Amino acid sequence: MALNLIKLCVGCDSVEDLEEWIAFRLDERRRNGEPVEQYHTTRMMPTRGAELIDGGSLYWVIKSNVQCRQRLLEIRPFVDEEGISRCHLVLDPAVIRTDWQPRRAFQGWRYLKAPDAPADLGSGNSGLMEMPPKLRRELAALGLL
Repeated sequence: MALNLIKLCVGCDSVEDLEEWIAFRLDERRRNGEPVEQYHTTRMMPTRGAELIDGGSLYWVIKSNVQCRQRLLEIRPFVDEEGISRCHLVLDPAVIRTDWQPRRAFQGWRYLKAPDAPADLGSGNSGLMEMPPKLRRELAALGLL
C-alpha cells in the first residue's frame, strides 16, 4: 500500500493556478537549459522515502481542501548554499484532481496513508470539473462536495 504526503499549496487559489505555475516553471527550466522536471523543495527529509516513491503522491491542500495530487517520482537530498540540508520532492508534472477533502492549516508536510487519501475524480464526477472554481469552493465550504 502506497504512502503519500500532504502539503499546503501556498500561493495558489485554485488547481488551475497550480497548473499554470508548473507550466511556467517547466518552460523557464527549458529556456535556461536545465533538466525539465518539476520538484518541490522542502527542509525536512522524509524518513519513509522508499514507501513514498513506490506509488505515492503529494496531495495538495488548496483553500482548505485537498483538491489534487501529483505522483512522487524521486526524493533527492541536497545541501543548499547556506549549508542547510534540504530535499527535492521530484514530481510528475501532471496534476490529478481528486474529490475535495477539507483540511485545516498545518506547517510543513504530513504523511497520508492511502485509505485516508481522497479518491481521484472519476468520470462520474465530470460535472464537478465543469463548475467554476469559486462555486466548487462555496459548495465544499457548505459540506456539499
